[in-house]
Parts: sequence; structure tokens; C-alpha cells
Amino acid sequence: MIMPTKGVPPQRALLTVGGEIVEILDENKTVSGAWAELRRRREARADAEIAFDWFVLALDLVFALGAVELGEDGFLVRVIR
Repeated sequence: MIMPTKGVPPQRALLTVGGEIVEILDENKTVSGAWAELRRRREARADAEIAFDWFVLALDLVFALGAVELGEDGFLVRVIR
């Protein structure tokens, strides 16, 4: 689930989706804005669609890893260390 397995292809693994989320946050975005951008990019690449709950799991993962924070204004912020 977090990493690719026999049942979870690489483009659906939470680490892959989380990496895409971090990449999308080149500027601060709302959760819904990041979700819309991720869906748009995946559709443009004809990549595997993911459900919103899978997006939230990936967002939780990158938050737990410290790569993303919630800013004071309610926007998602990429953490650069």
C-alpha cells in the first residue's frame, strides 16, 4: 500500500502519490486545489485514477513524514529542509 506490491502498481503506491502531492505544492494550495491539480495531471498523463480517500491517505503520509504542513491560513505548504 505504501510501497508498490503485487496488488498495488507503482503509480498507485502512496509514496508515489505523496511525491506527486509534494511536487504540486510549488505554491501553497488548499486541499481541494491540490486534489484538482493531481487529478488534472494524472488525466493528462493517462495515469491510473485514484479516489479522494487514496489522495487523503497519501497526504497523511507526506504530512507524517514532515514534507507538508498546514499553514496558518489553511493552505497546504511544502516543507523544505
